[in-house]
Amino acid sequence: MKWDIKYTAKKPKLNKPILIEGLPGIGNVGKVAIDFIIEELKAKKLAEFRGNDLPHSVFINEDNLVELPSIELYYKRFKNGKKDLLLLAGDVQPNDEASCYEFCDAVLDTAQQFNCEEIITLGGIALKQEPQQPKVYLTGNYKDAVQAYAKGTGVNTKLYGRIGPIIGVSGLLLGLAKRRNIHAVSLLAETFGHPLYLGISGAREILKVLKKKLGVSVDIQLLEREIAEIEQELSQRTQAIQKRLRRKSGEEVNYIG
Repeated sequence: MKWDIKYTAKKPKLNKPILIEGLPGIGNVGKVAIDFIIEELKAKKLAEFRGNDLPHSVFINEDNLVELPSIELYYKRFKNGKKDLLLLAGDVQPNDEASCYEFCDAVLDTAQQFNCEEIITLGGIALKQEPQQPKVYLTGNYKDAVQAYAKGTGVNTKLYGRIGPIIGVSGLLLGLAKRRNIHAVSLLAETFGHPLYLGISGAREILKVLKKKLGVSVDIQLLEREIAEIEQELSQRTQAIQKRLRRKSGEEVNYIG
């Protein structure tokens, strides 16, 4: 199918922007992180990706009205020659493999229109228990890109044989970007692998890496306060889920996305 890109603002002139993707996935780690960045940086909405292969549903908004699921592109410009940002966020991912390929190609086409030479995708690694201090893993499509992001961050780059495939847009963008000679990396944080769990702690660890490498001005302490409030609310439910899972197979859950 064809993905239509509807621009909602005049196309800006951007300085070699870095594209950061954070669509929903395991624990919604990437979505939590990218939504926080967009809000903190007051990024401006640039475009919407529209297609017929999104979930056949609508959401109820705060005004008690319906909204179609959306995938949106934002941008943030900086001064003093610093690389600008393109931020890909949304409510959903494409429904199936074919549409995911087509969507990722549409994203890459758009990124190249802005002379984007670097991509970062964000995601979660599902564990069968809630991690007290989530680790962040790093992979990419070129060794020098991985080495550049790993330097001075403490992320783990030893994924082979320990972590399974990266499913969805977060993984496919890396592979398709390599075909276009675009350097791309993925930051993956550990999180509890249950559909009711929100991986805010994992998002926090990813934000720490992005803040260090890109110098983005995000108030992680604000997220820390939000984590404390939400974790207090979810603690009892999470513990109940874990107790049920302990009764089942002891095999590790290691799919990511």
